[in-house]
Amino acid sequence: MKILLVTSYDYPHLGGLSTHMTTLQSGLQARGHEVDTLSFSDVPKWKRDFIARGPSFILNKISLGSGYVWTLERRQDFLKQMLREEKYKAYDIVNAQDVFATRASLAAGLPTVTTVHGYLTYEGISKGSVAEGSKHAEKLMAVERIGYTTTREVITVDTRIKNYVKRETGVDGTMIKNFIDVDSFKPEIEHRREFRDKYGINQDELIFFVPRRLTRKNGVIYPVLSFPPVLEKFPNARIVYAGTGEMFDEIKAKAVELGVSDNVTLLGAVAHKDMIEYFALSDVVLVPSILSAGVEEATSISALEAMGSGVPLIACAVGGLKEIVAHEKDGLLVEEQNVEDLSNAMIYLLGNPQEGSQLAVAARTKIIEEYSHYAAAEKYESIYKRAVSK
Repeated sequence: MKILLVTSYDYPHLGGLSTHMTTLQSGLQARGHEVDTLSFSDVPKWKRDFIARGPSFILNKISLGSGYVWTLERRQDFLKQMLREEKYKAYDIVNAQDVFATRASLAAGLPTVTTVHGYLTYEGISKGSVAEGSKHAEKLMAVERIGYTTTREVITVDTRIKNYVKRETGVDGTMIKNFIDVDSFKPEIEHRREFRDKYGINQDELIFFVPRRLTRKNGVIYPVLSFPPVLEKFPNARIVYAGTGEMFDEIKAKAVELGVSDNVTLLGAVAHKDMIEYFALSDVVLVPSILSAGVEEATSISALEAMGSGVPLIACAVGGLKEIVAHEKDGLLVEEQNVEDLSNAMIYLLGNPQEGSQLAVAARTKIIEEYSHYAAAEKYESIYKRAVSK
């Protein structure tokens, strides 16, 4: 088949959606399909900056959410114009990665399936881009309902999103959990010293790695809040964040306030290819997601990559994280927003490295058996064939 993966967001970018596209493309190509991508990044830069993004700041000052909706609609328009080009008619199927890409593809008259990675409206509310109950939030929800009911097939990345789509639209989608490239994200612990030297991290430090976009729903403030008791027992512990977002300054300020800033590193954006090495140099990975404005973590790709990389994982028991982590079997689950619970788990794994290693081995086995990109690609292929036949 000739398959086109489309998103109205930038690609590649730092984040789970971009990782999903890259990994899915790899899996589908391994099965013999021709796979290409189209994204907002393919729009000329002047259009992106001056038409899609430029007016949004002013519009949001007039009415919170109007600029957010404006930007998404312009992204849709640009994709629609490109998808109407003759060369895109040659594709057997378009797999839209968000609902505005879905609308663009359908408007161009192309056979389309949609992968739903989250809760568009509620995520906009959660990060403060749209006011709850506003006309802009209602418009986004209307876009979701129309998009999910007019696409040929709906795929969701966890059961909660599947239930959300069913509740809001009546559409019974197919759930295919997120997945990772198991050939790339594999245990590289034997290279820990080498990678620490490469990135300037002391060999005797105990590293908690937080591979998260610094946004509220990812709970990224909680490792710092939980850190003082950990440092009392393990003064050589360090938290290393890899990601950017609106919480960057708040995390930095809270670390100073709690007196732990000397042991907290904020790397900013890290290329996905380098994440493999950061997992390997770490002692424990933290995925501290929380429930925020009704938004729950899906099947976290960061958590899957940690589990595939042979590093023990501590995650909060929310959303899809509860589905992928079996507590005390292949990772530790803690109550979301519970500072003491997270502190205790961090202290426990540092004090019991052998048990952490056992959790990591079990996690790697699970990833290979249940979350391989090869197995996921086969499932996507069957849905594409069903959609083409409609």
